[in-house]
Amino acid sequence: MDKMGDHLFYVLECKDGSYYAGYTNDLEKRVRVHNEGKGAKYTRAKRPVQCIYHENFETKREAMQAEYQFKQLKRNAKEIYIRKRRNVNEVTEKC
Repeated sequence: MDKMGDHLFYVLECKDGSYYAGYTNDLEKRVRVHNEGKGAKYTRAKRPVQCIYHENFETKREAMQAEYQFKQLKRNAKEIYIRKRRNVNEVTEKC
C-alpha cells in the first residue's frame, strides 16, 4: 500500500526550454534517472533537465490527476500555474 502524502507531481525544464511533467514518490531519484537518460523517452534527447516545480499530494491518484491537468495546459498557462502555486505555497526556490 502507498504511504500517505508521499506522492509528487513534478515539472522539469529540459535543456531546450520545454517542460516535462510527471509523477514520482522519490523526486531526487527520478530527476537523476531522467538525467542519466533512463527516464522518459521525451527527456532522453533533451538533457540535462532540472526540476523547477513539485507539489505533494496525499494519494497517487491526486498527484497523477494534477499531472494530467497540467499537461492539458498551453505553455503560457503552465508558466502561470507554476508562478501562482509557488506564491501560494511560499516556495521561492527550485526543487
